[in-house]
Amino acid sequence: MRNFVIGLGMLIALSAQPDSAPPLHFHDIAQQAGLTSVPHFSPEKRYLVETVGGGVGLLDCDNDGKLDIVVVGDSTIDRYLQGGDPLVTLYRQDSDLHFREITQSAGLTARGWGMGVAVGDYDNDGMPDLYVTGYGRNVLYRNLGGCKFEDVTEKAHVAAGGFSVSAAWADYDRDGHLDLFVARYVHSDIHNLPKPGAPSFDYKGISIEVPQVEGETALLFHNRGDGTFEEVSEKAGVHNASKQRGMGVVWGDYDNDGWPDLFVTNDVGPNFLYHNQHDGTFEDVGLASGTAFSSDGRAMGNMAADFGDFDRDGKLDLIVTRYGLQPLSLYRNQATQGFTDVAWNAQLSGSGYSPVRWGTGFVDFDNDGWPDIFVANGNVSPVLEALPHELPFREPIQLFRNKGNQTFEEIGSAAGLNDGAAQSRRGAAFGDLNNDGNVDVVVYNVGAPPSLFINQTKNGNHRALFRLVGSKSNHGAIGTRVTVSTSTTTQIDEVRGGGGYLSSNDQGLHFGLGSEFTMKKVQIEWPSGRTEELKNVAGDAIYTIVEGKGIQNTVKLMPPVEDARAKKGDAR
Repeated sequence: MRNFVIGLGMLIALSAQPDSAPPLHFHDIAQQAGLTSVPHFSPEKRYLVETVGGGVGLLDCDNDGKLDIVVVGDSTIDRYLQGGDPLVTLYRQDSDLHFREITQSAGLTARGWGMGVAVGDYDNDGMPDLYVTGYGRNVLYRNLGGCKFEDVTEKAHVAAGGFSVSAAWADYDRDGHLDLFVARYVHSDIHNLPKPGAPSFDYKGISIEVPQVEGETALLFHNRGDGTFEEVSEKAGVHNASKQRGMGVVWGDYDNDGWPDLFVTNDVGPNFLYHNQHDGTFEDVGLASGTAFSSDGRAMGNMAADFGDFDRDGKLDLIVTRYGLQPLSLYRNQATQGFTDVAWNAQLSGSGYSPVRWGTGFVDFDNDGWPDIFVANGNVSPVLEALPHELPFREPIQLFRNKGNQTFEEIGSAAGLNDGAAQSRRGAAFGDLNNDGNVDVVVYNVGAPPSLFINQTKNGNHRALFRLVGSKSNHGAIGTRVTVSTSTTTQIDEVRGGGGYLSSNDQGLHFGLGSEFTMKKVQIEWPSGRTEELKNVAGDAIYTIVEGKGIQNTVKLMPPVEDARAKKGDAR
C-alpha cells in the first residue's frame, strides 16, 4: 500500500501562496513548424460520426530525443463509403521545432475514419507503437524503428469494429506486458443512417442527430506476451453491459495500492470508475465513489477526463469535461471518503460561460509546482449557431491557472492561447517539444490544421523531466509513479499511455519545482513492485532512469530566465 504523509514543509507550502500570477505566454507556431494537414470536413455536421473530431499524440518515433507528432485523420460520410482517408498523419521533428510529414514513408497507410490514438510499447522492444481507433476499424501499428511502422492488427488480434473512440494502454495485471482498453460510443450503421425527422434526429428544432441511440460495449485486450492479445472485457468486468456511450478513458492508481484503476466517461450517462481487484477483474465503484454523476446527482454529457494531484495531498484527483452549458467537475480524492466535486469552490464553474469542452489535462505550465488545467473547446456543429442562446461552433481555449490554494483563475486569452483565429477544437496532447523545460500543447482543430502552442513562459522557476525505462516492468514504464520531494513540497505523477480526449501525451514526467533547485528525494514505484529512491537530485535537467539501474543519462536544461513582468504580476 502506498502511503503519503503531508509533513510540516507541505503545510508551509499550502499556506504561503503567490500573491499574483507570473506571466504565462503561448504562441501557435503550427504553420511555420510545418503542421499543415487539414482534416476532411463536412460543413453541416449533422451526424454523430461527423461531430466527434479527432485526437493527437506525442511520441519519439525514432528515439532521437525529439518529440514527433501524430494527428488523427477525419473523413466524411461520402469519402468513407468510397474507402475513407488515412487514419493518421505523422510529423517527424527533423530539426528544432520543424516537422516533416512522413505518413506514407512511415507505413501508416490504413484508411477509414480515424478518431483517437494511444501510444505504448506493447512488445517491449524500446520503440513506441500506435493504436489508432476509428469508425468501423481500429489499427495497431508496430514500430519497426526509424519511424517505420507495420500494420499488425490482424496478427495481434486487436481488430475491432463499431464506433471506437478513446483508448489507453496499461499493465493492469502487472505481468510486464501492456494491455489495452478501448471505449466505444454508439451503435451506428453508416450504411443506414437515421433520416431527418427520426426521433434521434432533432435538437431544439434543428435537424441534427443527437445521442439518444444505444451505446456500444467496451473492449479490453489482454497482452499474452507473444505479440497477440485476448479480448477479456466481460471476464474482467469492464464490458459495459448496460451499453453506456463511452467517450474518454484514463488509467490511474486513485487508491494508492500500486495497481492501475480505470476511469471511463460516458455521454449522457453515469461514468465508470473501475477499481482494480488485483486478480484480473475490476469492480465499478463510480456511484459509490461519487464520480458517476455531477455534484447534483445528474447524468451529464461527459467528454474527457484526466487524473492529477491538483492539491498536492498525495492522491490523484479527476477533472471531467462536459457538453455546453454543463459545469465541468473537479473530483477531489478524499481516500476512503470517496471523491467530492469541488469545481464550484475551486472557481472552475460559475463564471457564466460554459462552452462545449473536450480535450483536457493537468499540466504545470509555469513550473510553480501546482498543476494547471487546460481545456479545448468547440461546439459539435456549425448548424447549431442558428439557434438562439446556442454556443458558437468556434470557442476559445480555457487555461485555469492553479493558484496553490485549491482555487484556479482562468487566463486562456491572457496567456495568448486565443490570439489566432478561433477554432472548434477536440483532442489535446501535452509535452516539451523543444526540450526547454516548459510543457507545450498540440490541439486538434476541426476542419483546420492542428495548433502547436509553444510555451514561452519565462520565470525563475526550476523544473525536471524524467524519462523512465522499465526492465521487469513494461519497457515504456506505463503505470510507474514518481514522487518528487523538495524541502517544501511533495508532488506525484504517473506515466500514462493515453488519456484526455482521443489523445496521448508525452510519457516523460514533468515536475515544476518553483524556487527549489534540489529534489531532496525522488521515489520511483515501478509496476513490477520495485521501489527505488534517489537523493539530492538537481533540477533543470532531463533524466533517463532505467529500472534497477538508476540514472543512465542526464541532459541539462538552460537555467530558467525570469521575465521582468513576473515581478509585476502581469498575466501575460
